[in-house]
Amino acid sequence: MNLGAPGVAVRGPSGGVRALAAVAWICGALVVLAQIVYSRTEPDERLFTTVASVIAFAVASVCDALARFGPRAAVLLVAVAGGGGLLAETIGVHTGFPFGDYRYTGTLGLEVAGVPVVVALAWVMMSWPALLVGRALAGWSRVSAPFWLVVGISAWALASWDVFLDPQMVDAGHWEWAGPSPALPGVDGIPLTNYAGWLLVSVLMMTALHRGVGRPRVTRELDLRAGPAPVLYLWTYGSSVWAHAAFFGRPMVSLVAGLLMGLVAVPFAVSLWRAHR
Repeated sequence: MNLGAPGVAVRGPSGGVRALAAVAWICGALVVLAQIVYSRTEPDERLFTTVASVIAFAVASVCDALARFGPRAAVLLVAVAGGGGLLAETIGVHTGFPFGDYRYTGTLGLEVAGVPVVVALAWVMMSWPALLVGRALAGWSRVSAPFWLVVGISAWALASWDVFLDPQMVDAGHWEWAGPSPALPGVDGIPLTNYAGWLLVSVLMMTALHRGVGRPRVTRELDLRAGPAPVLYLWTYGSSVWAHAAFFGRPMVSLVAGLLMGLVAVPFAVSLWRAHR
């Protein structure tokens, strides 16, 4: 299966790509280690592993984008996901749009305009693998898939992750909602407006990223020799299902978010397996 762009001959991994991929895979390993440690530590001791995991994942995603698509994609990822995420969160904190009325509690370190920098990095870390998920499931590499289909699947891949993230971070005391209802069944404490806002922002981000990153510079767009982003997306899904059920005392979040994110994560796992068998 050729997962490169349709009708385009592109190179296999070069020496520079392999070096970037090595950095990305090292950061990916640190993500897994930090998240395992997180689940095994007491709630009041988890800040370091939270921040370390996000930073390592964000670096892995940027290096992955650089290895697969080149400097333009990496810069665009930082600008659109990092800058766009910071802008959306800043507007959200000060106006309540588009997520609803919430505030950060000051526990996540350095802030810009009332928004922790690590939150902007979280948008970077997951936006990139979400884009790869959308492109793969829409069949962009094999056919001229409709633009809206790639964007729609990618946006769902990103926004559905927040059904895991928000309950975890609210329970940890990193942010709080003024009006936490109505909420998804089994996902108490997080208003539906939050997910609507996530979906809106995700659509805008995926539109800009899909339009702007161009064609891959590796033979197959999901080639794992170029970086760990596809695997990290699936790790995030699987580990979140397990952690909410076994460690965080939120089995219903595990079920509901597992079903919602699983709509893309499970087919993507099959697609990735077929691409590398």
